[in-house]
Amino acid sequence: MREWLFLSVAILGEVAATSALKASDGFSKLTPSVIVIVGYVVAFYFLSLALKSIPIGVAYAVWAGLGVVLVAMAAWVIYDQKLDLASIIGMGFIVVGVIILNVFSKSNIH
Repeated sequence: MREWLFLSVAILGEVAATSALKASDGFSKLTPSVIVIVGYVVAFYFLSLALKSIPIGVAYAVWAGLGVVLVAMAAWVIYDQKLDLASIIGMGFIVVGVIILNVFSKSNIH
């Protein structure tokens, strides 16, 4: 169970970092740039801890899938970026894929 907490922290770190990347304006603004760097360090550190127990393919699928959805949601809230029906449906498929992977896959944990 602890490995999933590590993966969750990794995902949140990556989402914070990626969301701040736009605000950093090419690393020309200090505060968002620091958030980017710290977020990615946190993300990769906790991902490395999660990979001690979760197979890399499973971890990366969950990381990428949830990261895409959460970054899109953050961009919608923070930057007022619109999501059309196709993007919402596509992200729904990503979430369903992550659920299927975690509920039905036998390769979840070493």
